[in-house]
Amino acid sequence: MKDELRYIGRKIQKNKDIIADSVLQNLDSKLNQELRILSLPKEELSEFNAELVFNIGAILFAEDNKEEVKQNFLCWGARAGKTATEMNTSLTATLQYVSSFRSVIWNIFTEELEERHFAPITMLDVSKIIDPMLEMVSFEIGKQFESHNTKMMNIAYSALEELSVPVVPIFEGLAVIPIVGDIDTHRAQLIMETALTQGNALELNHLVLDVSGVVMIDTMVADQIYQIVQSLKISGIETIITGIRPEIAQTMVSLGLDFKSLSTLSSLKNALHLLGYGKLEKS
Repeated sequence: MKDELRYIGRKIQKNKDIIADSVLQNLDSKLNQELRILSLPKEELSEFNAELVFNIGAILFAEDNKEEVKQNFLCWGARAGKTATEMNTSLTATLQYVSSFRSVIWNIFTEELEERHFAPITMLDVSKIIDPMLEMVSFEIGKQFESHNTKMMNIAYSALEELSVPVVPIFEGLAVIPIVGDIDTHRAQLIMETALTQGNALELNHLVLDVSGVVMIDTMVADQIYQIVQSLKISGIETIITGIRPEIAQTMVSLGLDFKSLSTLSSLKNALHLLGYGKLEKS
């Protein structure tokens, strides 16, 4: 049995270039179009394919170096996955591409294996050895796609977070942060970090925190706003809170929340007037 597996393995390795090229030639037109990986230089792509074919042959008679050969499959899958994500190739098309190696190898060797009268059990053993390796490659490709998608999501989320806490300079030493939507612990921390960082960068003396777009202010949110104001005060920035709507004010009173220690005004306009901006001088 080992001799037969070694023969098949060596034969695959010897014909690795032919098999590698056959993989490309036997792709259906739809898959061919989807695989942007084919835009790689033909020589580079053929060499890359041949590397996988060589490893497929090697695993059939690997004994002492079986783990090393398995690692080669993982490395190939990682490179294939990385290249596919960089070229915006779909995961489905990439996995179909890997699967095509199996069918091409069987098509090429079916006639010869029949002529040598290999027992059916030998062919079953070949399949039992090769299939898990190609599944390992597919799994590694999937991991690369997952890692890439997570990275893209984190970038998008970071950009969205930055947009969710805009610092708008109004005059020298004065800026406004308009808050829209809910404030949770994470967002409150982001508001604080952004306000402190931008407050220092813009050399602010006053910051208006406009919460007219905040739907609900409960005990937790009130405490978070208080912490933000106190942190800014320690940094030398006085904060005015504007836009607390009447219905929210009523809710805050019913909850026993006390904003007396904080500077609050009904609107951004009133805050600017208080700070001496926006008033028309009397003649």
